[in-house]
Amino acid sequence: MTPIKKIGLFTSGSDSPGMNAAIRAVVRSAIFYNIEVAGIRHGFEGMINGEIIPMGTKSVSNIIQRGGTMLKTGRSEQFKSPEGRKLAYEQLKKNDIQALVALGGNGTIIGVKEFNEEYPDIAVIAVPCTIDNDLRGSDFTIGYDTAINTVIEAVDKIRETAESHDRLFIVEVMGRDSGMIALRTGMGVGAEAIMVPETKSDLNALFDRLERGRKDKTSKIVMVAEGDEPGGAFEIGRAIMERYPHYDTRVSVLGHIQRGGKPTCMDRVLASRLGVAAVEALMAGHTGEMVGLIHNDIVFTPLGQSVKHHHDVNAEFIRIVEMLSL
Repeated sequence: MTPIKKIGLFTSGSDSPGMNAAIRAVVRSAIFYNIEVAGIRHGFEGMINGEIIPMGTKSVSNIIQRGGTMLKTGRSEQFKSPEGRKLAYEQLKKNDIQALVALGGNGTIIGVKEFNEEYPDIAVIAVPCTIDNDLRGSDFTIGYDTAINTVIEAVDKIRETAESHDRLFIVEVMGRDSGMIALRTGMGVGAEAIMVPETKSDLNALFDRLERGRKDKTSKIVMVAEGDEPGGAFEIGRAIMERYPHYDTRVSVLGHIQRGGKPTCMDRVLASRLGVAAVEALMAGHTGEMVGLIHNDIVFTPLGQSVKHHHDVNAEFIRIVEMLSL
């Protein structure tokens, strides 16, 4: 095995809080092991265009607490083609890069998997960074904890104004294909109901819950993942207003505030552990894998097995929500 002398580091796809902490961990641990690090700006597109910069310990100073990504991110249609990946490969070889650490979610993992299969001489380790927590191979992804705490803070404030006006709020959170944010935060805010894409949503069942609920409750919260099949919060809100015109029903879409903000301690620590593990994995000869944390242990999962999946919805969560919302 040829010793790794230079690592290329990039972020791709949607940003997530904790990416900067992971960048810092990769750069500083690589330098600790006398390995050079080249930062690739703007993800796969920057790789194709040669947006490659040297990184040192000072270049990652004072970023562990910052949201977003200092390396910038984005998506690349070019990289989806063999021709685009060939251009990226040529840029990496031109800059003497022998290995890649990719920070991102499902699209990033699919991209580096294809690249690694076509160009196996460049080792690849992925680090799971997505607020959706929808990748196999890690109990939690970097950014998820910050996102759910952002939701909790926002919905607590919504609950206060809802109580003041005796209102029912339909709150939409991110999760086009995954209800992990809605499920956990719904329990955390004491929601009356949760609607996620992993389960078939039954508006009649929601109506039944509203009818059976306590009549003296001054506020009600229904948490909805954006990908839920009735059409999201506005469609559900419209159905409730038609069925129950006496409810003062409002809709609130939290949107991209869930992606921003200072990462929580959990996300900073997770990012630090996975960033160091990614560098040490490359040194040990790993490639074509995603590093993750399962039961507090560092694990490696082949890229093809770590792509987005639908978690089985924890029925215990739903049972507890129904019990405690009485």
